[in-house]
Amino acid sequence: MNRRTMTKMVAMAAMTAGLLAGGSAMSTTDTAYSYAFEKIEGGKLPLSQFKGKAVLVVNTASFCGYTPQYEALETLYKNYKDKGLVIVGVPANNFGEQEPGSNAEIKTFCEAKYDIDFPMTGKVSVKGEDAHPFYKWVSSEKGEPKWNFHKYLINTKGELVGAYPSAVTPRSKELTDAIDQALAK
Repeated sequence: MNRRTMTKMVAMAAMTAGLLAGGSAMSTTDTAYSYAFEKIEGGKLPLSQFKGKAVLVVNTASFCGYTPQYEALETLYKNYKDKGLVIVGVPANNFGEQEPGSNAEIKTFCEAKYDIDFPMTGKVSVKGEDAHPFYKWVSSEKGEPKWNFHKYLINTKGELVGAYPSAVTPRSKELTDAIDQALAK
């Protein structure tokens, strides 16, 4: 074993020991800009590209009672995108296996049925041990999503400022007021 390999192994062991001793791989000083997804069509989707904008991140599913929220999300996006709002749809199959399709199938469904124009990520897990790192971060701050179409609001500084369960619709005053506040800061 060469010196370089040994140094890497010692560093990894120290990091692991710190985590086991109660440390955290995620800092409470993280912002949304620390995370990236894969785009549904392939390629990177770093949330840092949205600096200075408010971002509404929504875990989605194609075969859910809340799936019609896609239409309201697209309307919200069209009404607010020039004001600085970005909506990011995150397909997930965590709840009732209501998102079984491939990325290509999900993309086709969203475009054909709801004319979705906002950014969509590739399918990820949004809860549990295998959750995407962004979802581990938001879950540690505001709780884990309980079902499809759970919404997390990020302000223009990349700070997590709100979490909204599935029943809070994209047209709700509660959410639009929070978006207005997130855009004002």
